[in-house]
Amino acid sequence: MPTLEAVTAALEQLAPLRLAASWDSVGLLVAPRRDAISRVMTCLTLTPAVAAEAVRERADLVVSHHPLPFRPVPRITPATGPGRVLLDLIGAGAGIWSSHTAWDSAAGGINDQLAERLGLVHVAPIEPDAEVPLVGFGRAGTAEKGCRVADLAARASVALGVQHVQIAGDPHRPAGRVGIVCGSGGDCVEQVVRGGCDTLFTGEIKLHQATEAEAAGMAVVAVGHHASERFSMDVLADRLAAAVAGLACWASRDERDPLGWL
Repeated sequence: MPTLEAVTAALEQLAPLRLAASWDSVGLLVAPRRDAISRVMTCLTLTPAVAAEAVRERADLVVSHHPLPFRPVPRITPATGPGRVLLDLIGAGAGIWSSHTAWDSAAGGINDQLAERLGLVHVAPIEPDAEVPLVGFGRAGTAEKGCRVADLAARASVALGVQHVQIAGDPHRPAGRVGIVCGSGGDCVEQVVRGGCDTLFTGEIKLHQATEAEAAGMAVVAVGHHASERFSMDVLADRLAAAVAGLACWASRDERDPLGWL
């Protein structure tokens, strides 16, 4: 049976933790009760429903993209969602690992996967890593000739299975050089502009951030935070299972986007 060390070593190979942002909380956040790890579940966000699935399916380790805990917590009680999640998982002996921004930035990580799904070419990090220039913050790639911002949004809708996509700027302008920041990319408008991008592709962006992007001459396509990252939890589960012999690994089947449309 695989050990915790073997599983976390494989996770480090897939998403080296040194690539994580300085503000992030990554790695082993809650130690599992057992060193022998046979069942791993991946998810985007640890909600009570997702934690209940992990307990029901006897997961030894949950690989949650969004860290829990993310910041120090003053108390762990059933009165809060995070408290219930942590108590349930710890009570069942399950651990928590997060790669978060390391998986965003890694070779073959979320931003690379988005670039591939959008059909971009000449893809490179927006801000390359000092040691390995092929990885780093974000991705920028060129859309095919004739691809408009509206076309990019339509392709994203199909590729990610979403019915609604937000656009800022003229939808009929060429998509051009597309900067990708999965999750919440609104704080990164300046970095994407400096990267020479014509369009920002992200999960979510605030109103004033979209206005800032437009003022800088850049369009925005936003598909929703959940949609921009959740698909990659299936990819991570498959890659982890392939990397560690004898490991059962699956992406949460009960996880849902908490935001919907009427």
